[in-house]
Amino acid sequence: MATTLTPLASPNLHAPWNKGSLVGQKKPLKLREIWEIRTKLQISHKTRDLALFNLAIDSKLRGCDLVALRVRDISNGAHVLSRATVMQKKTAHPVKFEITDLTRNAVEGWIEQSGLTMQQYLFPSRNDHEKHITTRQYGRIVKSWAQLASLDPTDYGTHSLRRTKATLIYRRTKNLRAVQILLGHTKIESTVRYLGIEVDDALEMAEQTEI
Repeated sequence: MATTLTPLASPNLHAPWNKGSLVGQKKPLKLREIWEIRTKLQISHKTRDLALFNLAIDSKLRGCDLVALRVRDISNGAHVLSRATVMQKKTAHPVKFEITDLTRNAVEGWIEQSGLTMQQYLFPSRNDHEKHITTRQYGRIVKSWAQLASLDPTDYGTHSLRRTKATLIYRRTKNLRAVQILLGHTKIESTVRYLGIEVDDALEMAEQTEI
């Protein structure tokens, strides 16, 4: 009888960069947590982080699109727009988003403080202003925000900010089509999976059913 040998693992193989990390869907922030983080960023005078945090929630952009924003993408001269349009890298489709008064004030404060020009990245790298912060840097910043609200940073990531407002809108309106448009999804099935609403709705119905 032939014997099948199991090949030994090559010593040259590198372990995945996220080995030992929890992977999967990250939690959105709750309203109370949003305000707690905002307040602490304001008290600490972290102007850039406050602008990044507010814009991340309003825009609902993927991390790669958020960090690549230039000043000209969201402003007209010295004033930040109330609505903006960005071409998504993943889908190559444009997505529109609102910029609330709170976010406009935070972003305008950051632009003025940092002296950014229209052509520059909105969130430039501190080491090289010709480049923007990386998505990995953004991910680390998000985890530091989670810690401000006494949350477990392993439960949160860049998609937490993308999901936050979309989740709140869906829970208030149950309008899945509107959320699909806001997230820039081409298929509504993607929105269902992204929000995890089938599971949430099922649990909500179960909690309201007394036997």
